[in-house]
Amino acid sequence: MRVFCGIDWASDHHDIALVDTEGKLLARARIDDDAPGLQQLLDLLADHGDSPEARIPVAIETSRGLLVACLRATDRPVYAINPMAAARYRERHTVTRKKSDHLDAMVLANILRTDATAHRTLPADSELAQAVAVLARAQQDAVWDRTQAGNKLRSHLREYFPGYLAAVQPILGGLCSPLARVLLAAAPTPGQAARLTKVQMRAILKKAGRKRGIEAEAERLHTALRVPQMRHLPLVEEAMGRQTLTLVRKLDTACTSADELAEASAESFDKHLDAEIITSFPGLGSLTGARVLAEIGDDRSRFADAKALKAYAGAAPVTRASGKSLSVMVRRVKNQRLAAAGYVWAFASLTASPGARAHYDRRRADGDRHTSAQRNLFNRMLGCLHHCLTKRVGYDETVAFPTRPEPVLAVAA
Repeated sequence: MRVFCGIDWASDHHDIALVDTEGKLLARARIDDDAPGLQQLLDLLADHGDSPEARIPVAIETSRGLLVACLRATDRPVYAINPMAAARYRERHTVTRKKSDHLDAMVLANILRTDATAHRTLPADSELAQAVAVLARAQQDAVWDRTQAGNKLRSHLREYFPGYLAAVQPILGGLCSPLARVLLAAAPTPGQAARLTKVQMRAILKKAGRKRGIEAEAERLHTALRVPQMRHLPLVEEAMGRQTLTLVRKLDTACTSADELAEASAESFDKHLDAEIITSFPGLGSLTGARVLAEIGDDRSRFADAKALKAYAGAAPVTRASGKSLSVMVRRVKNQRLAAAGYVWAFASLTASPGARAHYDRRRADGDRHTSAQRNLFNRMLGCLHHCLTKRVGYDETVAFPTRPEPVLAVAA
């Protein structure tokens, strides 16, 4: 007799339901989110036939957390069911829209009983690949936080100190650069910035790590910060300057976190066996490669073919057909992190690969907009990556983008 387990998880407790092949409830329980609770779950599964040779599969609405990690460590099939899909299955059991934790656990168990083949188990990624995923995702979050903090600071400066934005615009990195942050921390108001001497400006440049062109840059900033501009009342300007210092500290933290996590991500990624193959692709360095590996993992059985990988990344379109209606649309449901990394990858490959550039230009000539042409290039690159990782070979430009033969016109006799 086969047994299926459904777990409705929460922050401090989890509801368990076990059903057989006929859908009959065999056992139910509520466990705490701690080590004794996990042991209670494992004992319950063992009482119903769980063994190393025949593990009872588990369905749960998340792919993260300590409970999921411990269940995966037992080498059992763990299915992460999308909550939206689980909500649709719930309607098969009740039309009154009632809901309870036990009912949700029952629904998840019955999903495995009836439609296990329509869902996928969590990939059996290596420990190193999981560590890379943690660091790469954290770094990507830090980059997004850095962008958000920079946008907040920029919006605030526009309200009382637009001259500063004009002064730091030529600096590489803009507001996020060390020089812009150190200078703003030293002089957060127009009045304080205008009173900075050239000696103080040179000291600020050296503190920010500037090594060359200090005199010229100090002269430029000294002049730019003295350009007349509209001003708030003195007390209002001082208050806004104090708010700026708070925003600068937040931006400093985000920038430091992004830099440190980028270094850690690249260091872990370079230790992985797939790193050499991934970085052989044009446009993929250690950081972007770490983001790609974090999302596709190193369990090669996860994607049956290249089409599955392309759909997962959102590079393949979606076709909707009904009667005489037929439409091909951009895939919206996708791995957003992999899609974001793919955009950077495709853009960087335009200057690193002649074949990629020619492919992009052909798509543009056929009427595709920039985003569509880049997504099509990402789609092509993903197919090549799947092939290289499966066959354990590096990227080959001549294979990825073979030269098209020139058409030969026949001469009339």
